[in-house]
Amino acid sequence: MTPGDTSSVAGAQPSQVLLIDCPDRPGLIHLITGVLLSHGANIVTNDEFVDSNAQRFFMRTEFVEAAAVESLAGELQATLPPPATVRIGRAGRHRIAVLATTEHHCLGELLVRHAHGELGASIQAVVSNHSTLSSLTERFGTPFHYVPHRGMSRAAHEDALEDVLSRYELDYLALAKYMRILTGSFIARYPHRVINIHHSFLPAFAGSHPYRQAFERGVKIIGATAHFVSAGLDEGPIIAQSVVPVDHSWRPNEMAQAGRDVEKIVLAKALKLVFDERVFICGNRTIVFD
Repeated sequence: MTPGDTSSVAGAQPSQVLLIDCPDRPGLIHLITGVLLSHGANIVTNDEFVDSNAQRFFMRTEFVEAAAVESLAGELQATLPPPATVRIGRAGRHRIAVLATTEHHCLGELLVRHAHGELGASIQAVVSNHSTLSSLTERFGTPFHYVPHRGMSRAAHEDALEDVLSRYELDYLALAKYMRILTGSFIARYPHRVINIHHSFLPAFAGSHPYRQAFERGVKIIGATAHFVSAGLDEGPIIAQSVVPVDHSWRPNEMAQAGRDVEKIVLAKALKLVFDERVFICGNRTIVFD
């Protein structure tokens, strides 16, 4: 495989992913698997969950050998209790752009995974409001676009950013420590398609130097949160989180390094879950079939 190639091994038939979200009622699994069987599908894996509070049913099914996939989805849409969402996903075949600023750790992790076919998506471009990470990006043969923000209004900068992004056919945007707040109008162009990473001290230690603040407060764990971006700052549905323990002997720079390590792993994990079609959004929560 070429760097970043997420296609299946030669000779293996790629599976497709059926994603269903609908009101719960008895017999749904029997109904859905029966429709799959009638279309000649062979189920490879299956996961389901019922949110008892919302009374909604979620199901993720990988299958092979189905004929007329579009008619399969249409039959399920017509048969399931409304309002139902039926989608045939394309796991591992997404196209993304990565937005970054000056910190290299998250971008570097994504570029390495992409180069070795472990990301679950193809990085089409890296876009930054600083030129700092251009040499890192170009080592991997990935296009780098410098879109400076100084001297521009936020709206003008976002228009310039969108001008670059529109050159690519993109499924998702990954914010790899992109230190700019995106407006609601920009986010609306990519609904549930922008994924961010930040340290998990928010809202306790907001602003600059969070690890210095954490050191002074004597925290005992540090971590990171990856989430979908919504109009509310850092309020979108959470995809993945992780923490590492620290103690009184850790200096602020050591805390910051541990924070960077957990951030890059959590972001990569969250993106892989999304790219593998394992994440459903339910209100401001997520259902994750890990």
